[in-house]
Amino acid sequence: MPGLFSFPNPVNETSARIVATGAVVLGLAFAATGNGWILAALTYGFVARVLTGPTLSPLGRLATQVITPRLNIQHKFVPGPPKRFAQGVGAAMSIVASVLYVQDAVIAARLVIVGLVFAAFLEAAFAFCLGCKMFAILMRLGVIPASVCEECNDISARLRATSADQVQPV
Repeated sequence: MPGLFSFPNPVNETSARIVATGAVVLGLAFAATGNGWILAALTYGFVARVLTGPTLSPLGRLATQVITPRLNIQHKFVPGPPKRFAQGVGAAMSIVASVLYVQDAVIAARLVIVGLVFAAFLEAAFAFCLGCKMFAILMRLGVIPASVCEECNDISARLRATSADQVQPV
């Protein structure tokens, strides 16, 4: 049971982008229809991923166990804590939208989800994670301790790995 409430570290960037694509699709479907069941599925997915990574998330499982393994591409791995933080931001936004929805503020709920869709689209299309950027800023400000993500705090290892990847054989 202790492994249930864990989050992968590192995270496969490909899987993260696939999950973000699913969030975009669900978010757009809710924004277009106002259907509460779609919002419930979207909210459940974010909460499940924050708590258990892909384990209890149907979208996370689909991305990590079905789609990503079938892609014949070079996968990039990134630190897990910023991605978990980003999932937490998505969970917070979808929970706020859910509360608005049950209070009959459906238009406000749709607007919150449009903001979530914007952030998820940046991740899905460009691998630009707004939640990860927020995480980095909070680390620099000392709000998030460096011990939460040592790899985030010391980028020298990543810079060495990146420069080694860019060296082309002669």
